[in-house]
Amino acid sequence: MTCINRRDLGLLVLRAGTGAVLTAHGLQKLTGMFGGGGIEGTTAAMEAMGFHPPKHSALAAGVGEAGGGVLLALGLATPAAGAAAAGTMAGAVAVHAPAGFFAMGGGYEYPAFLGFTAAAIGLTGAGRYSLDHATGHVLDQPWVVALAFAGSALAAAAVVGRRAKGQASAEEEPGDESVE
Repeated sequence: MTCINRRDLGLLVLRAGTGAVLTAHGLQKLTGMFGGGGIEGTTAAMEAMGFHPPKHSALAAGVGEAGGGVLLALGLATPAAGAAAAGTMAGAVAVHAPAGFFAMGGGYEYPAFLGFTAAAIGLTGAGRYSLDHATGHVLDQPWVVALAFAGSALAAAAVVGRRAKGQASAEEEPGDESVE
């Protein structure tokens, strides 16, 4: 008789909860489910937030959240799933950072928490109760961890940096000052 491993059960609960939240957020962006804007609304929001090209940014955010969330919940390709979700949340943190830390004031507390949780799961692994375990950890190898997190960090830095550069340029442009 095999005893249930509490650590692996805890990882299952953490993966399922985090994955479900991320999936719901991604589906809001991609399909408009759960009161979201769908791809059109998300594209408009991305443009307003300074992400360019906005439609690509909307798709990347939606797929990073929904795809990363589903994979985390299943415990499949866990390093890549955790890295993708964490990288996506880095963009969300950049948007909310000017409002401070706490979510109550519009701050980055919530996306940071989701990002750190996804990253921790990606680094720790999915545990025994997962598709990674069932497949012999084919997609949960040390090289996958390194590649996924390096790629995600580079992509997040590029996207956030590009947004910051665009915002700085927009602030430096002279306003439409007409003289009457």
